[in-house]
Amino acid sequence: MNKNRRPGGKENSMKDSIKALRELEKRLYAYQYAMAVADYDSETVAPPESSAGRAEAMEVLSRAYFDQLVSADTAALLQRAAADAETEQEKAEVRELQRSYDEIGKIPAEEYAAFTKLTQESMPAWGKAKRGNDFASFAPYLEKIVESLRAQAHYFAPDRDPYEVWLDRYEHGLTIAQCDTFFAALRETIVPLLAAIKERGSAIRTDFLYQNWPIEQQRKLSKKIMEVWGLDPDHCVLGETEHPFTSGFWHGDVRITTHYMPQDMFSNLYSVAHEGGHALYELNVDPKYDYTTLAGGATTGLHESQSRLFENYVGRSRAFIHYLYPTLLELFPQQLNGVTEEEIYRAVNRAEPSLIRTEADELTYSLHIMVRYELEKALMQGTLTVADLPAAWNAKYKEYLGVDVPDDTHGCLQDIHWAMGDMGYFPSYALGSAYSAQAVDDLRKTMDLDAQWAEGNMQPLKDALRSRVWQHGRAKEPQWLVQSLCGGAFDAAHYTNYLKNKYTELYGL
Repeated sequence: MNKNRRPGGKENSMKDSIKALRELEKRLYAYQYAMAVADYDSETVAPPESSAGRAEAMEVLSRAYFDQLVSADTAALLQRAAADAETEQEKAEVRELQRSYDEIGKIPAEEYAAFTKLTQESMPAWGKAKRGNDFASFAPYLEKIVESLRAQAHYFAPDRDPYEVWLDRYEHGLTIAQCDTFFAALRETIVPLLAAIKERGSAIRTDFLYQNWPIEQQRKLSKKIMEVWGLDPDHCVLGETEHPFTSGFWHGDVRITTHYMPQDMFSNLYSVAHEGGHALYELNVDPKYDYTTLAGGATTGLHESQSRLFENYVGRSRAFIHYLYPTLLELFPQQLNGVTEEEIYRAVNRAEPSLIRTEADELTYSLHIMVRYELEKALMQGTLTVADLPAAWNAKYKEYLGVDVPDDTHGCLQDIHWAMGDMGYFPSYALGSAYSAQAVDDLRKTMDLDAQWAEGNMQPLKDALRSRVWQHGRAKEPQWLVQSLCGGAFDAAHYTNYLKNKYTELYGL
């Protein structure tokens, strides 16, 4: 999951309106930076009972940010700058700042600041509720979040479905109809594949997965993954938290997190691989965009495409497992005694319906996303109440994944996103997986990716992704970036074919 903030740029001789625009962008960046630091701190090292003071500070900071962005002076400046902008970058800065102004400016200032305070209070409340399996204590926060998100959507587009407003906010241009079509295509592939695996799939050894994996050795493995990805410790650090995420402050300061499980080493391995993909995107945005609205990843779908690419297409490949195998044996000689690299490859790619999204295999992962998509859509449209959410969640997990949810900790309380106020984000994970499948297909036309990954050589892949997506930040429109990444118009068939081919081979179907 990515929790990036915006960063950016360098000034030459330019018109006064563009200079003033850059000064405003830098002030907005400073407020975002302060809030991002407080947010990162809250989920990594802050004391458990520190949320009240931080919520007050964040309310003040968010109101100050709002006042900087939404004013008659800013409206006039944007009008002048639009007329004066000459370069592609200047025009893009005006476009992105105008978009932010239009989205935020319709929300009353008091409500905007109050929502920031609410989410700061709700996140620790969620953490406590998850640990205590106490949905009732979190429900009032979620009710307020849903109510506020509906109201904000109404301010922005009173005649539009409120959930679609938020889909568009995370993935510009995305509609409910597109999501429905996309998820239907995935369902048509995943459900029959799962049935075939259950009926006649060859057995996969998993007995070595869940045992005691010393945390100190897991930390060494995290460092190894970061080194192979090329994450410079002078610019990217790894923290520990309940729910892994990435925060991008500017192109020289990105922070990722993981959650160590003593009984599950592979969970951490793929968390670091995933968050590392987010970090690579943020670290490779062109520095000329520093402190402007163009810094950072363009959309959540594009961001998740990079994290899912490095987590799954690289991290779970036979080639990379071959490269990593000696390190795994060195760090965990007892746990992996007699376990072959092929057995590791097959185990980390097994299809096994489960309760927890972040631990899900590639094949069933999108079913987890579908559950969240349908539930948050119903919450936003008012056809599902927060009080009924746990029962609805449990029913969909039984229907889609065939699993019984034992409690809310392993059910509707497992993700932090709704506590953060993020409704409309979840489809990005599935879209990102599909974008990256098509990107890898296209890159394979001219690159021997498996040979490179088997040597731990990520540089050719990184160079290609930097050229296609990373360097552009938000300077290009999302639709352009998706086509640049994919090597053409997006087609979900690349993803469904990837799943069919991989799991047919893996299970000998």
